[in-house]
Amino acid sequence: MTAAALPLHMTEDGSAPARRSRAERQEIVLDTAERLFSARSSRSVGMDELVRETGLGKMTVYRLFKSKDDLVGAYLSRKAATVLGYIDADLERLQGDPRSALLSVVDAVEKDVTRTGFRGCPFTNVSSEYDDPQHPARSAAADYKFELHSRLESLADQLVPGHGDDLAAQVHLIIDGMYLSGGLLGPDGPASHGRQLAERLIDAAIAGASATASA
Repeated sequence: MTAAALPLHMTEDGSAPARRSRAERQEIVLDTAERLFSARSSRSVGMDELVRETGLGKMTVYRLFKSKDDLVGAYLSRKAATVLGYIDADLERLQGDPRSALLSVVDAVEKDVTRTGFRGCPFTNVSSEYDDPQHPARSAAADYKFELHSRLESLADQLVPGHGDDLAAQVHLIIDGMYLSGGLLGPDGPASHGRQLAERLIDAAIAGASATASA
């Protein structure tokens, strides 16, 4: 009997498979959601299709996520935690060098925009599918943007004390522009100039702060 033909309650050696934990089942559902949502869109993927793709029972999936709205929100929340974790690791590595740390965030965006299969910022793409500002997807996307901006502003404040909010807003706009342009026009379009523009803005802000301090 092949593995594919085995009953669900049996492994190849005839023993019962280890029961997956709740966390493991959640990861299976979220991994499946990410694959399907990234390839198409969250609205175009129905729960029946998603359940089939997970290989889990329908009731199991609904016990983990009571609705598709909750699942979409959880998918974006997990992605936010992953992205912010990568950013925080870079910021820790570059501690004491806020200029390089700020540019490292832009570099990470450039790397994302140029990867194979890039279709735009997932937080913008998914949240734009829902009109209700209280929808879990909109809330998760807004939380991510807030956390990202907080990190940008903290770094900018170290570079230009008292004017970090302006510099952070400008860098944040560059990041959003890179994602939008990269998704529509490809990595060789305007998005390819994002890093250079960010560097110019940062250096101009530093020079302006230095001139003001020495005046």
